[in-house]
Amino acid sequence: MGKLKAIWELTRLEHGIMFAIAVFIGALLTGRIVPQKLVLAMMVAILIEASTFSLNDYFDIEIDRKNKRFDRPLVRGDISPNVAIAIYAIFIPVGIALSFFINLACFVIALTTAILSTFYDAFLKKIKIIGNFYIAFTMAIPFIFGAAAMEGGNIAMPYFIATIAFLSGLAREIMKDVMDFEGDAEKNVKSFPYYIGKSLSNKIASILFVAASIIALIPFFFKIDPSYFHNYTYLSLVATTDFFLFYIATKIFGSVDIETLKKCRKLSLLALFIGLLAFLAGAMKKFFF
Repeated sequence: MGKLKAIWELTRLEHGIMFAIAVFIGALLTGRIVPQKLVLAMMVAILIEASTFSLNDYFDIEIDRKNKRFDRPLVRGDISPNVAIAIYAIFIPVGIALSFFINLACFVIALTTAILSTFYDAFLKKIKIIGNFYIAFTMAIPFIFGAAAMEGGNIAMPYFIATIAFLSGLAREIMKDVMDFEGDAEKNVKSFPYYIGKSLSNKIASILFVAASIIALIPFFFKIDPSYFHNYTYLSLVATTDFFLFYIATKIFGSVDIETLKKCRKLSLLALFIGLLAFLAGAMKKFFF
């Protein structure tokens, strides 16, 4: 059980589950479902996510040790670096291969994401500003991937949700850069706080969280998609998400306290999960009602 827990922590499967839900939502929003393709698309999302995080921790092991990241199983020694490489070597080609059986668009998205993830883990992390935008991209692309898997239907809303995910993801990554600044500086890793300071970096992250919160309310008040317009289930869930994101924004605005940032980053993951449920509520209404 200890090994399984360590592998879960290494691959951050909670993120994979969120990505799979995002794919599901993106598919539902098109108004048409092809079950076999949907299942394959969700599996691809989980496999590529798991392989990416495994390779990330493999390359980050020394920096994580400097940053005392004992939440990382490789740092604790619960599993060996070879296990991380094995997971990457198996999962990523399987994920790409499965995407081929969905359609060409999904194959191109999966292959591109896999290549970008490998370059990010191996090289781009030392230029974290580029890496931040890559991570934000990975949080946005599952919605578009799910829509692409259905080959038709309405694709406007998946792109709208992807924009919100991109802003939130970028905010979380900037906040993480501030947390990791000391260890990154020793390795000459260039991040937002490296260029503009830790306090200003967190102010930017706060603004991005608030922007994502405000944008998320637009579908309720404006008829971008009938399934979200005056949908009070959607509103209640989005309001909960926005409450957490506004709270996080106020707590981290200019703050450089590591413990506060750690708590807020974990809370932001919960907020984004509730946000996913909000968009799922609208997608379910679109498809089933």
